[in-house]
Amino acid sequence: MKLAVLGAGAWGTALAIRFAEQSNVMLWSRNADQVETMRSERANSRYLANAPFPATLSVSASLADTVADADCVLIVTPMSGLRGTLRALRELGSTAPVLWACKGLEAGTMKFPHEVAFEEMDPAVPRGMLSGPSFAQEVAKGLPGAVTIAATDAAFAQRIVETLNTPVLRLYASDDLIGVEIGAAVKNVLAIAAGVCDGLGYGLNARAALLTRGLAEMSRFGAALGARSETFMGLAGIGDLLLTATGDLSRNRRVGLKLAEGLSLDEALASLGHVAEGVPTAREVNRQAQALNVDMPITAAVCRLLFDGASVPDIVNALMERAPKMEAQR
Repeated sequence: MKLAVLGAGAWGTALAIRFAEQSNVMLWSRNADQVETMRSERANSRYLANAPFPATLSVSASLADTVADADCVLIVTPMSGLRGTLRALRELGSTAPVLWACKGLEAGTMKFPHEVAFEEMDPAVPRGMLSGPSFAQEVAKGLPGAVTIAATDAAFAQRIVETLNTPVLRLYASDDLIGVEIGAAVKNVLAIAAGVCDGLGYGLNARAALLTRGLAEMSRFGAALGARSETFMGLAGIGDLLLTATGDLSRNRRVGLKLAEGLSLDEALASLGHVAEGVPTAREVNRQAQALNVDMPITAAVCRLLFDGASVPDIVNALMERAPKMEAQR
């Protein structure tokens, strides 16, 4: 199989390394200087140190060359780059199946990745998403993990799973594409909240309560959009939430930790050196939740902290002083 991986950040590079175990992979970056450095070093030291490229992994700055004769295209850009990348593929006449690993909603439109794909792709081209609990560094090192391939076409998802499954990165198929996209988006918002909670030393009880109620928010949001509840009990739901909200490699969790230290949002983001998708996603999830009349108090609190200048004590007090209710109440 020839796999084209578009996006040479940490996650794109890690997936390219892993899938090159049993496929011929070409990794694309729009930055020609970065490509030359990766070719000479046989690694992506800028984003993923100590992860050498296998012989079956090549790199290119030409999108046309990268997708030529590809059996599948995996887009691993930030969510902000998905539409432009899909449009470029269409202009090149590429008809290869497409997977995306972008997590979040498109800023300004509140659209999920599959909605962007609907607008930018030939409807005949198969498409889906890769998501689940996975840090790039661990995937690149070959540590065991598992992720989900989701598509509305279950047979397509299963074919991709059978083709790309590796001995150390186990793949599972799902036909609940919207559910997997919701899990991927909302968990990043909740990870910011968890970082704030831990950074302020609120303790393990508080973190457990936060994540449990956050999962309830994710499920309510999913129900309003037609997702299946069992999806949020799987890898793309609670699995990714636990990893992203508690693992110190999580960018979104680190944003919350930095905010708890007293840094501004701009300072917190600058300290990362990487994109934290939970920041723009928080605003779009909150907007859509309000439009759907879905109660998401933690998400709303994160937005107040990120964008409205609210103080952490005020936010915590507002959450804790909410009227008591039955736990199962939606």
